[in-house]
Amino acid sequence: MCLAVPYTLEEIHADGSARAVANGVAMNIRLDLLETPVRGDVVLAHAGFAIQKLDKGESEELTALWAEIERAEKTAGTSTSRV
Repeated sequence: MCLAVPYTLEEIHADGSARAVANGVAMNIRLDLLETPVRGDVVLAHAGFAIQKLDKGESEELTALWAEIERAEKTAGTSTSRV
């Protein structure tokens, strides 16, 4: 199953990419689909592309939901990485 994951933009590069971090894991994502992303924005990323900026409330809600999914997976003995 593929889901969009909330990432925080830590570095924005001149080539339209960014170093983004989720749950302590960093990756490079493309920012082509967003208007004026800035360092510190929380974005939803899917398939290597940031597809939406999140406001603080949305970001906190999604982060809490991901934490809940991870706890449920640990309890069930399954594991799917979110990043």
